[in-house]
Amino acid sequence: MTTDDAATVDLEPLQPADWGSVSAIYREGIETGNATFETDVPSWEAWSAAHLSTCRIVARAPGAPGILGWGALSPVSGRCIYAGVAEVSLYVAAAARGKGVGRQLLRALVAASEREGIWSLQAGIFPENTASIALHAACGFRHVGVRERVGQMDGQWRDVVLLERRSDVVGV
Repeated sequence: MTTDDAATVDLEPLQPADWGSVSAIYREGIETGNATFETDVPSWEAWSAAHLSTCRIVARAPGAPGILGWGALSPVSGRCIYAGVAEVSLYVAAAARGKGVGRQLLRALVAASEREGIWSLQAGIFPENTASIALHAACGFRHVGVRERVGQMDGQWRDVVLLERRSDVVGV
């Protein structure tokens, strides 16, 4: 897929066979200390059960076997009233960051979510992760607020910036 972004990537559905690469990128995110409260990469089975079966995407360099990044959606609640609301997970390999891969993945996730009837996407991002906050803003997410002292990491309280994107085509 060619877009106005710097990198050219192929976007494909995330498959179970991709889990080795996907989990390695997830591990890189965990190790930054600014991507997630998670401290360990879950098994494929646990990860898959926690995410929607649709709206799972990987980015590959054309003609290359490796994965540059991935995105997926998870439900925010089991209550039927929230069936059209999902939370974004988006991770880009360290070597591919800053090259437009995340923007292409997030745009593809937005489009996939709308095809699935999802009207609202949300993202919780540590304030220190300014690149992710800027990426989400560039893709139409608005700043909702800051959830203060949501949880602790290594004995330190962490805040989370809450961002939201309301669909222009679903639920209007």
